[in-house]
Amino acid sequence: MDFGVSRTTMYKFISWNVNGLRAVAGKGFADIFEELDADFFCLQETKLQAGQIDLEFMGYTSYWNYADKKGYSGTAIYTRHTPLSVTYGIGIDEHDHEGRVITLEMEDFYLVNVYVPNAQDGLKRLDYRMRWEDDFRAYLCSLAAKADVAGKTKGVIVCGDLNVAHKEIDLKNPKTNRMNPGFTDEERGQFTNLLDAGFIDSFRYFYPDMTDIYSWWSYRFQARQKNTGWRIDYFVVSDNLRDRLDDAKIHTEIFGSDHCPVELTIR
Repeated sequence: MDFGVSRTTMYKFISWNVNGLRAVAGKGFADIFEELDADFFCLQETKLQAGQIDLEFMGYTSYWNYADKKGYSGTAIYTRHTPLSVTYGIGIDEHDHEGRVITLEMEDFYLVNVYVPNAQDGLKRLDYRMRWEDDFRAYLCSLAAKADVAGKTKGVIVCGDLNVAHKEIDLKNPKTNRMNPGFTDEERGQFTNLLDAGFIDSFRYFYPDMTDIYSWWSYRFQARQKNTGWRIDYFVVSDNLRDRLDDAKIHTEIFGSDHCPVELTIR
């Protein structure tokens, strides 16, 4: 497909950190999956090893990346479409043992499902997070720069739990959370670096000033009931997909995890 050709095809993408797929499977996941009716349904924090769940859907193929450590991290993609290729990880050994990335190469875009490492309490993993951010951004830029035999590049769609609230508008209590994991200057700066490298935060593209809409709430302090949340789940797309963007949504009405699903549609 050429980027300049008008399309009637619409692709719907869903991304959801399920915080344990076996747990959410008992909370109506199959019904939610079918109701959302996505072309690509991306999961983070599946917390599974191979063979621990049998959860398939008619018409979909699934791809799984598992952490070496049991019950930790992990990503998956269900899709109705057949990829040209599937890649697990980003090709750097330091980063590729926690099941954090799956890339599907499609005809005219790459879909990258990611669960970004948390900086953790006391920021004890912040230095590693900074190395991850640099290497992951380089990986995304390498995908965006790949050209086919005709010299055309594909779009890049990145989705998942990026474990950062970019701006003060993206969390309920920015002042009291400054320099906490997910809202450090360093993490926020790395998200800015990604945007500066030619990517778009799709939700803010459509809703630059929308407040009080979040994708994650702590299980403590009745945070979800009080809407004391953070927007840390994203669809970030390369700039060459700008004209194909249709809408972005955050499904705050859907429960089952401490995160809710986020959505992107493109033409």
